[in-house]
Amino acid sequence: MVNKQSAIPLYNQVLDGIKAKIEAGNYKVDQKIPTEPELCEEYGVSRITVRRAVEELEREGLLIRRQGKGTFVSEKSIKVIKKAERSFSEACVLLGKEPSAKVLGARVVPATQEDKDCLGLPDESKIVEIDRLRYADGDAVLLERNHFPMVFSYLLESNLTGSLYEILHTYGVRPSWSTKEVSLITADKNKASLLGITKGNYLIYIKQTVYDQKDRPLHTSDMYVLGEKFTLKI
Repeated sequence: MVNKQSAIPLYNQVLDGIKAKIEAGNYKVDQKIPTEPELCEEYGVSRITVRRAVEELEREGLLIRRQGKGTFVSEKSIKVIKKAERSFSEACVLLGKEPSAKVLGARVVPATQEDKDCLGLPDESKIVEIDRLRYADGDAVLLERNHFPMVFSYLLESNLTGSLYEILHTYGVRPSWSTKEVSLITADKNKASLLGITKGNYLIYIKQTVYDQKDRPLHTSDMYVLGEKFTLKI
C-alpha cells in the first residue's frame, strides 16, 4: 500500500515499489508483472495512477509491454537498476519511512575550483547552493549540501522541502548515475547540534557527483549521514 499522506506522488510510490521488486529479484527478467487491476489492489490506488507508473517504467527501460500478453520485465532492467540514482525521499519510501526536509539555506554563490572541475563550469561561474536537514519519520538523520549549475536556478523558486529530483523530473531532467566517495568522520559542534547528537559522534560522509540521463554533470552533494538511525543504500 502507498502512503497517501506523503508528499511523494502516488504514482511515484507505485513506481518505486515495482522498481524495488525488480531490484530484489521478486520480478525477474522476462517475467510478467501483475495486471493493472492487481496492482491497483496491491497498492490501493486508481488505474490511472498505476498506468502512469508503469508507463514511466517503460520509458526508463525497466518494463516492456507486449500486445495481447501483458507487461514484462525488460532484459535491460538489470543495467538500468544498477545505474539508477535514488533520492533520499525514494530511499525513505522503500524503508517504509516518511521523508521530510528543513531548508537551512538556498542561495547563489561563486563556484569553487572543485565545483568547476566536477560540474564542468568555466571560470567566474556561479552555482546554486542548497543546504538541507533531512528527516525520516521525524528524526533528523542526514545533512546535505547540493551544488547545481546556474541553469537550475529555478530550484530557488521551488518548494525545497520535498524531493529535488521530483522538481527536476518536471523539467525533463533525470538523475541517472553518480560517482561517490565514502568515509567516516566525527561530528563538529554545528553538525552535532543539527542532528541532535553529541559532538565527536561518528557520521558517514558521502561526497558525490551526480549525472543526468545524458551523462552530463547535474550536481555535487556533500552528505553527512547518522548511520545509527538511517541506512542509505548507495
